Parts: sequence; structure tokens; C-alpha cells
Amino acid sequence: MSAVQTSIAVTVNGRSVALAAPSTLAALVDTLKLPSLKGVAAAVNDEVVPRAAWESHALGENDRVLVIKATQGG
Repeated sequence: MSAVQTSIAVTVNGRSVALAAPSTLAALVDTLKLPSLKGVAAAVNDEVVPRAAWESHALGENDRVLVIKATQGG
């Protein structure tokens, strides 16, 4: 009988983060407590994930996630 995995470790913007398993990209972004999702983009293992797919995009052990927020300026 195999053990059920209760958490996974992912790297978010270079920092190790433990998440409950199973977890999605949307759940991860929610834990980041960003003031707004306007202008936010995310990539998992160097592949951009469209916002419409965040709810269904499952994260796995040792995934590398990059979350960026576009800013204006000059």
C-alpha cells in the first residue's frame, strides 16, 4: 500500500514553498496574497500558463513557478 502524498514542494520565484497536495496554480497564486491579479502572469517549468487554465493546472513535486506582475514606468 503506498502512502498518500499530503504536500508538495515547489519553487516560486526562486523560493521553496510547501503546498497541500493536490494543488493548482490558482491555489498557489491565492496563497501569495497579491493585492490585485491585474497584470499578473505565471509560468510553470518555463511554460506560460494562460490565466483561464490556472484553476485546472495541477502542480507537481519540484515544479518551478515564476509569477510576475507587469508594471508601468519610464
